[in-house]
Amino acid sequence: MPKMKPNSGAKKRFHLTGSGKIKRKHAYKRHILTKKSTKQKRRLGKFVLVGKTDEGNVRRLLCIGK
Repeated sequence: MPKMKPNSGAKKRFHLTGSGKIKRKHAYKRHILTKKSTKQKRRLGKFVLVGKTDEGNVRRLLCIGK
């Protein structure tokens, strides 16, 4: 059987932490920033963990076992 290839888009968007959790960036930080508050923009710049419901799908895209 051939090797499993991870999804190229997912490779660029998700990162693994040391404990095996998956980090992601927030959306809505690319453009139309003038109407967003400084607090909102600062919060959107941080990394956050992928939710439990989506974690299985992301793991499958990245070819990571549980």
